Amino acid sequence: MYQKGIKTVNTNRKASHEYHLSERFEAGMVLTGTEIKSIRLNRVDLKRAYARVQNGEMWLYDAHISPYEQGNRENHEPERPRKLLLHKREISKLVRETQESGVTIIPTRLYLKDGRAKVELAIARGKKLYDKRQSLAEKDSKRQLERALREKYR
Repeated sequence: MYQKGIKTVNTNRKASHEYHLSERFEAGMVLTGTEIKSIRLNRVDLKRAYARVQNGEMWLYDAHISPYEQGNRENHEPERPRKLLLHKREISKLVRETQESGVTIIPTRLYLKDGRAKVELAIARGKKLYDKRQSLAEKDSKRQLERALREKYR
């Protein structure tokens, strides 16, 4: 029915600009029927999303999954909190890591793995303004170098 493998639905490109990303975790998601249909249509936005532990469970907040257009009155709320499925030891590790100030858990990618929706979470530490400038300068110099090499070998 579904193709085996991984299909990336959405990536949070802004995350690597705003944060220093360290360890990453894969988590399943508890979804309704109309939510998974919208995800399969790539109607997802992770820009403002973050994850938080409540009562020993991991929850994803502010992830926008657009309502399914063919849905009826049972359609889902676009930005409702969604439960994430992780092992207890992973949740406890995330709790320990986020005890420091300035550290949070953000989703970096949402994808379908063997037909199931998964989200990649990363432990993130906020960048300072000078760090952002430095990473932009590195990115720009790398782009210029690649452009020069392309021109040389034409």
